Amino acid sequence: MTHILIQWLINAVAVYATAKILDGGIHIKSFGAAILVALVLGLVNTLVRPILLFFSIPFIIVTLGLFLLVINAGLLLFAASIVGGFAIDSFGWAIAGSVVISAISWILSSLLNR
Repeated sequence: MTHILIQWLINAVAVYATAKILDGGIHIKSFGAAILVALVLGLVNTLVRPILLFFSIPFIIVTLGLFLLVINAGLLLFAASIVGGFAIDSFGWAIAGSVVISAISWILSSLLNR
């Protein structure tokens, strides 16, 4: 249970840091909004992402996995539409945001697992 809470906090920090790094296109009002975004992303990634992955396997194979960026960006835009206080200006910013969130989350998870 603590692992889930730690991962949730890591994702919230990653979302908040991404909004600060990509300030031109991703906007967040507070760290509380980042916590809500991390919760929504966790739920969406658990419930919706596997279905999207299953139906997009041909696109993922043809694009050598690059279509995963499109799926991640779409899920991030979906989370932004649900959570107030979190906004993304365009699909391009969503792609950049999903890459940066993944990188920050991976780095923080690697540092904490040592």
